[in-house]
Amino acid sequence: MKAAFASNVNKEDEDRSDSEAVRVLLRKSSSILGKVGSLTNSPSFFTLTTRHTSTEEGISVWRKYKMKCVSGFLSILIALFISSTGAEDVVVYGQVGGTVTLPRLKWGSERVCGKMVLWDGHASCDIPQHPWSRDDRTDFSLIINNIRLEDFKTFKCELNDRSPAIPTSVTTFRLFHVSVQRQDSPLLAGETLTLKCDIEKIFEGMQIRWLSPQKQDLKKDTRAQITNDVRLTVRMVTSQDHGVWTCVVTYQGREAHANTPVTVMDLSPALPKPVYTSVSSHSFLHLPCSFSIPPHLSWSDLQAKGIRGGRWTFTPSPAAGSFTGVVQTLVNLTLGPPSAWVVLQNKGLDVSALLRNNLNLTLLKKEVTEEDRGEYTCAVEFQGDIILNRTMCVEVLQVFSSSGPVAFVGQEVNLTCTLGHPLNSDLEVKWIPPRHSSLLPLRSSPHPALLTIPEARDGDSGRWRCQLSRNETLLTSVDITLKIERVPVDVWLLVTICAAAVIFILLLILTVILIRRHRQRVMLPRRGKRRFCHCKDPKPKGFHKN
Repeated sequence: MKAAFASNVNKEDEDRSDSEAVRVLLRKSSSILGKVGSLTNSPSFFTLTTRHTSTEEGISVWRKYKMKCVSGFLSILIALFISSTGAEDVVVYGQVGGTVTLPRLKWGSERVCGKMVLWDGHASCDIPQHPWSRDDRTDFSLIINNIRLEDFKTFKCELNDRSPAIPTSVTTFRLFHVSVQRQDSPLLAGETLTLKCDIEKIFEGMQIRWLSPQKQDLKKDTRAQITNDVRLTVRMVTSQDHGVWTCVVTYQGREAHANTPVTVMDLSPALPKPVYTSVSSHSFLHLPCSFSIPPHLSWSDLQAKGIRGGRWTFTPSPAAGSFTGVVQTLVNLTLGPPSAWVVLQNKGLDVSALLRNNLNLTLLKKEVTEEDRGEYTCAVEFQGDIILNRTMCVEVLQVFSSSGPVAFVGQEVNLTCTLGHPLNSDLEVKWIPPRHSSLLPLRSSPHPALLTIPEARDGDSGRWRCQLSRNETLLTSVDITLKIERVPVDVWLLVTICAAAVIFILLLILTVILIRRHRQRVMLPRRGKRRFCHCKDPKPKGFHKN
């Protein structure tokens, strides 16, 4: 009886100790596993359920597999303690409205139970439904699109495997907010841009850099000044600075981009210098100038920036031939009210674009002449002595003939193609003569600017074209129509009669002169000879001098 009682007591003590051990292990595993509901293995191993297993059932399970599985279970618990307490949080940055990826990759040799891949308590997408199926994916990253303010929090990823040697992996991600502060109002070209990268929390070892709209690092821009890595100042902004600026935050090998749009108001880019046209009744001059950046700009935006006026000016070049170097105001903007463009010098200008839209300052001119050579400047003034301007140099190609539009057969004719000054070395001239010209075939271009026809013929009559190009790119061309005529017969007859009349008159004059000279020699006495006479009543002394 004593032995039986002792054995019963020992059994009860063992039950109590087993029960207590199960309760302790259940509490430990529940606190560690968190949201993980079960840790399941093959039927040959034990199964521990933390949410649905009672103490009595746990005692029987514990007794049944105590000697067989205690070592494996303890190894799992130790690994769980290490994985849940020793891992560091993964820091990730994102911007409101943007996209962020919380990276989570599978171990190289593990088998993942699909139902145990959890993101913040929710199973990730496309997870196999069979509890024992193998997931061959290697990337279980979570992608968050269109980030909201409530998304900046802590995320946990729980990745489980069926093998007891590989415990549940819990990775904690902390998503922090990053943004860029900027001025609310648009900037004028020439003003200063100030941006600040606002980071919710800065860690040691974090790197910050700035990118321009062209994705160039601002450390190489001499206009840029970076203070404490987070504040950016760019002086003298231009139209190239219009666009999206980026603050790049790098931490733990991961990059986060915070973008902000910057509006820079400027005139449209100027045409390549110079603008080439030609003297012709069909040629035209197009001088574009408008507020094309940004495209949605309105007149009220210009007024908000303090517009003070605008104008078009013209400075004739020496090749224009008149008013050289004198600045002439062609069109002037008066703010009114109402605001309007006033034409001061017509010069055949088409200002219809100005009258239709205050933001379009384009000028047009038809029937260009050599007097249109020079510099044209479009300027708009704002408060703070800020002037937006575009200057365009206009070159006018002209061709003329030494004999005029009409030449005679056999006459030498010189054709000159000129801009009013010697051509630059990068410019090439190409002549295109009439189909039956006596100069054909011409040698390969470039041709000389001065083309000589030694003896004009009937085939040289027609249109002569001079083309001006640079690097095989045609800039402009100009035409001249040359008329070759034969000398008429009546003209030669008139020339002969006139020549005969002139010769006759000259002979007549010469004959008259010779006759008069002969008469003078015969009739007139010789000068300087003394003459003596004999008196009727001589004096006693003989002859006397008269």
